[in-house]
Amino acid sequence: MTGHVAGPVIPYEVQGNGPERVLALHHWLSDRSSFGHLRRYLDGGAFSYAFVDCRGYGEAMDTPGTYTMEEVAADALAVADDLGWDTFSVIGHSMGGKAAQQLLLDAPSRVRSIIGVSPVPASGFPLEGEMWELFVGAVEDSGNRRTVFDVTTGGRHNDAWLDARVRGSERSSPVALRSYLESWTRGSDIHERLEGNPTPVLVVAGVNDPAMGPDTMRSTWLQWYPNAELEVLNDAGHFAPDESPETLATVVEGFLGR
Repeated sequence: MTGHVAGPVIPYEVQGNGPERVLALHHWLSDRSSFGHLRRYLDGGAFSYAFVDCRGYGEAMDTPGTYTMEEVAADALAVADDLGWDTFSVIGHSMGGKAAQQLLLDAPSRVRSIIGVSPVPASGFPLEGEMWELFVGAVEDSGNRRTVFDVTTGGRHNDAWLDARVRGSERSSPVALRSYLESWTRGSDIHERLEGNPTPVLVVAGVNDPAMGPDTMRSTWLQWYPNAELEVLNDAGHFAPDESPETLATVVEGFLGR
């Protein structure tokens, strides 16, 4: 799916007015507010960031859709069009990382670089057995969501931190969550179409992430993108924008500012 999609442009918010333009795509369990801590450390003089709400989240909670990675990519492209951005970089956190790669397929001449934060590989990330049941249960159950946040950050955070993440996850529609879960785990495997793509890629992974950690990045992203590099965060798990926002901002802008 390329070009514009039917209906209104999805909600987004721009921070900064710098010449380097960046689209930011959020993770599966929250809307664009999941970048809130990170945003405090971003340089608005050098960069312009557009934070979007995918359909089914935040201000787009009631926006109907198919809730797939293909749709997220098309919607993000429509945001870039709305802003008049011919070229841009894309930050994709977790699920957003899979969508960012779909966007690269759809508009290869427009995506300058990709920054994946604990990003889902282009092959998807099939969850099996108990992990699949945990994530499916998280569609409706806040207790499951809490467990997801806890497990994917290495069980290192206190109750207040976990409770805050669960509250953030309330800005999502169960129907959308269920469909997106299918799309980023078991949806289309696009890695063969991207293998060898020369686009500059930064992959950021936390050592305390048992799923999308450094080893997963080395066996997927770094194998497929010849100009990919890995930044490992020692004090983060899967949610670096919440766990290590200042370090993440420094790493991201160092890469984008080259």
